[in-house]
Amino acid sequence: MWNTTLCYIERQGQYLMLHRVKKENDINKDKWIGIGGKFEDKESPEECLVREVREETGLTLTDYTYRGLVTFVSDRWVTEYMHLFTARTEQADFIDCDEGDLEWVDKDKVKDLPIWTGDKIFLDLLNQDVPFFSLKLSYVGDTLVEAVLNGKAIRTEV
Repeated sequence: MWNTTLCYIERQGQYLMLHRVKKENDINKDKWIGIGGKFEDKESPEECLVREVREETGLTLTDYTYRGLVTFVSDRWVTEYMHLFTARTEQADFIDCDEGDLEWVDKDKVKDLPIWTGDKIFLDLLNQDVPFFSLKLSYVGDTLVEAVLNGKAIRTEV
């Protein structure tokens, strides 16, 4: 099992998105995702978040909100517990990332990018300012087959 963080950093109506095109054997290959990564030993979710954002973008987060826990279940990959955050920044510039290409994307255009189907569900929850939530997403291959929000099944068509 993996513990990871993912953060959607907002600036002027845009999210900083990472197009995952540089790593070999990447579960997120060619997808657009927020910023984050795997926990290191003895890290809290917040410590992992701040470190991963600094490593991948060069940005230093000082103001962020823990929004939810997303459990990914897959027939191909180990179960992942993703700690989901949002943050704001006024900084526009970022460093080159060795995992992909960073780009500011209008929030209303993010769901038009090649993203995981389940990401559309939690992006909607973030945009609706839903308080802390628990979301379980089950995949067979790249197909979302089940979504459970706070213990109750929801539609998987998005």
